[in-house]
This record gives sequence, C-alpha cells and structure tokens, in this order.
Amino acid sequence: MPNTSSHPPQDDPRRGDPRRNSQGRERSAARSRPGERPRTSQAPSERRKRTDPARMAAFDVLREVDESDAYANLVLPPLLRERQIRGRDAGFATELTYGTLRLRGRYDAILATCVDRPLPGLDPALLDVLRLGSHQVLGMRVPVHAAVSETVGLARNRVGAGPAQMVNAVLRRVSERSLDEWLAVLTKEAPDALAGLAATESHPMWIARAMREALAGNGRDVDEIGALLAADNVPPRVTLVARPGLVDVSDETAWGDAELVGGRWASTALRLEGSDPAGIPAIREGLAGVQDEGSQLVTLALAEAPLEGRDERWLDLCAGPGGKAALLAALAAQRGATLVANEVAPHRARLVANALAAMPEGAVEEVRTGDGREVGADEPGAYDRVLVDAPCTGLGALRRRPESRWRRTPSDLAALTGLQRELLASALDAVRPGGVVAYVTCSPHLAETQLVVSDVLKKRDDVERLDTAAAVRSVVSASGATEEIPLSDRDDVQLWPHVHGTDAMHLTLLRKVG
Repeated sequence: MPNTSSHPPQDDPRRGDPRRNSQGRERSAARSRPGERPRTSQAPSERRKRTDPARMAAFDVLREVDESDAYANLVLPPLLRERQIRGRDAGFATELTYGTLRLRGRYDAILATCVDRPLPGLDPALLDVLRLGSHQVLGMRVPVHAAVSETVGLARNRVGAGPAQMVNAVLRRVSERSLDEWLAVLTKEAPDALAGLAATESHPMWIARAMREALAGNGRDVDEIGALLAADNVPPRVTLVARPGLVDVSDETAWGDAELVGGRWASTALRLEGSDPAGIPAIREGLAGVQDEGSQLVTLALAEAPLEGRDERWLDLCAGPGGKAALLAALAAQRGATLVANEVAPHRARLVANALAAMPEGAVEEVRTGDGREVGADEPGAYDRVLVDAPCTGLGALRRRPESRWRRTPSDLAALTGLQRELLASALDAVRPGGVVAYVTCSPHLAETQLVVSDVLKKRDDVERLDTAAAVRSVVSASGATEEIPLSDRDDVQLWPHVHGTDAMHLTLLRKVG
C-alpha cells in the first residue's frame, strides 16, 4: 500500500538533505540550514546603505552650509538640477532642507534630551542627520517608521554603521512625543518666557532679545515677540516686481501662464502662485524680477519723497545684487532722470549690470565698482536722490535665509554699524542741498537702524528728518490698496513679517538742508 503521509518515509533519500525542510520541501537559498540566519550579498555594516536622492540632497546641502558658509538657496537648486531630482522629490528635498535649517534650534533642544552626551561633542555630520530625521518625525507628514528607517539608511551611507544604530535609538525617543508635547516640555524647562520662545521658535537667544527690544523701540507691544519669531519660520511667498515702464501687469504674453495675485501694498508687486519664476518671459527678459514687497516699498518711497529743486541724477550707493537698483532705474527713466549704481564688490557689480540690462537707453548713467564710503568726498552734492541699502546682519530676512540666524553673532554688529555710519555720512555728503537720502537696512535691530541714524545726525546740522511714514502711506494709497498700512507713530518706518507680510525692512528718509 502506498505511503500517503505528507512526510517522507524513514528511508527516503530526501531526509537529511540540508537543502530540504522536515516536510521535504526545498529550502530557500537564504535558509539552507536549520537555525541559520538569512544571508544577503552584503555584510551587516553595508545593509541599508542606500537612501533616496531627495534626503541625500538635503543632507549634502546642510553639510555645504556648515562647512563652507554657503547659502542653501544658492546650493540646493543647482544640486537638484545636477542630480535630476524633479517634481515631488524636489519639493520634498526643498521642504526638508529649509525646514531643518529654520527649526534647527528647536530640534537641537529636543535632541539634547534624547542624546546621552552634549550635542556639541557629536560629529557635525551625525548631528545634521539627527536634525533631518527629527524634522521628518515632527515637522513633516512622513510616517514615523519611514522617517526613522530612511534616516538610518542615510546615516549608514554618509556617517557609518555604528552611528546609524545611535540614530535609530535617538529618533525612536524623539517619536515618543508629539510636536505639541515636545514644545510644552521645552517651554516648561526654559528659565523664562523669552528663552522658551527662543527654543520653541528656533532663534538664538541674542536674536530673540534683540527682536523684542526692536518691537519696543518701534512702539509695538513686546508681547508680539512670539508672533514675530513664528513668522520667521514661515517660508515667504514668491513676490515679483513689475518694473514700471518695462512691463504691464495685464500683458499676458509677458507673464505666460503664471498665476499672479496683486501685492498687498505696492503697485509694482505681484505674488506668484505655484510656478517657477525662471519660466516667466518677463523675468527672463529682465522686465520683471523676484523682489520682496518690503524691498519694493522702501524703494518706491525714496522715489516719491518730496525734494526741493531738480530731480535728475540718482545714486544707489550699495547696489548689489541689483533688485532695488533696477526698480530705481525704471522709475528714473519715467521722469527723465538717470541712475548711477555703485557696488564695492566686482562680482556683485556684475550682478547689478545684469539686473539693469533691460533698462531703457539713457536710464543708467553708469554701473561702477567703488567704495561707497568715498563717494561723498569724491562727488560732493552731485546727486538728487541717494539710496543707502547698507550691509547689515540680515535679521529682517531670516525666513528667507534661515541659516543666517545660526551664522550671525553679536560681535558682527560692531563692524557692521561702523560701516553703516560711514556709508550714511558719505551719502549725505553726496546729495545736494534739497535732495533726499533713504537709509535702508534689512534688519530691525536698533543698533543698525535708529542708533546709526541718530549717531550720524548728531554730528551734522545740515540734515532734517522727513516724515517717512507719510511717504510710505502715499505709495500704498497710490497703489489702490484696500487697507491702510499699519505703521507706528514715528518719523521712520519699520516693516515686520508678522504684521506686513514682508521682510523686516527699515527706512529713514532724510533731506539735506542749507
């Protein structure tokens, strides 16, 4: 009688065959012997060494920012093109890169409670991996298992197998609490309310303190500090400038199929919704540009400020990279005036020349390379309107350049404020009696704004302050804005991201007398 059992008979030659199991079925190649661990073609230290290109790109940008003092907005786009990362992957890489840079302070505070050693003692590359993983776990819609797994893979690829095990353990701890729970922990453990906001809203303490002082110094409620710091962590919308006389907002050929919405304050401003500005014909031809609405507003205010006498020759004293210079030149051309653009750095002067290439003939007198501090002595009283867009800490554009908050230190202020005073003094020498100077910084820090102006004016009796707020309100009114711009009761103007939706630009208008 035949054997109908599912097991082979005792004398079946298949018994004892290491390639078969107890039922006689052939084993897989990875399990050729009982109790043997699965085998792969890679050693354990080599497994999970691959990660997706988007995460790899984000990591490489963070390393470039840290090691070379590069700016992410200059490194990431060409890297994505070089590696052919497009579409959703490019969007993921961008969000991961900028989000991690903006919220680095928050994640470091969280990681400090999850790592059993001081963070400064970690390898910088490992710390960047942990930050990237923390942002995926707490700041993006990435499932925890995917965030941890992919970040461990990134660590193996870029840092090594040993650190990858640490990454796995640390991110598991990070994922044990929600973001709201972590923020509550950081707030509770902070020594005071401002320190808590600095940690949760990811700003160095000295910047948080300076921002609160700037609010108070500009007549605003210091309790706005939380909203101001939070606004620095919101990616800015892409705003375009339609250069007057060069392009019309209604010209469909110039704007292609771009979806545009009118600006909030400036007649020249357009908000771009969901497309690449590089693909817009008006941008490619230099008829329009990418420019923050606050930057446009202070430039328009200079052009509209009341002066006495002729209005024929304008100067941009610190013109690089050229956005304000291009708007000034377009405005000057409409009035029969000319613009001289001065820039101390040759490579930035080339950027200015490119920005001005589309200007009407005769609108630009010269693009020159020179030290702005010497213009007043070399050309006293030669200009009717002068823009001093002074080099500064850039604290007003932290939402745009998030790495700046970790790169700047209080010691930077001494050198910058000295330079700012010299440039403003030079501009006041270069403008003729009756002419106007606009002092502009992309920073609300009182040392770079109000104190610079007051210190320079203490040494002069030939300058008067203009009503800057009135000039700005006039520009906004002329734009047909549906709301009145909220400004403090002062004779200078400080814009704010949480109030105006712009960079934190400062503007003081001054007129030469005598």
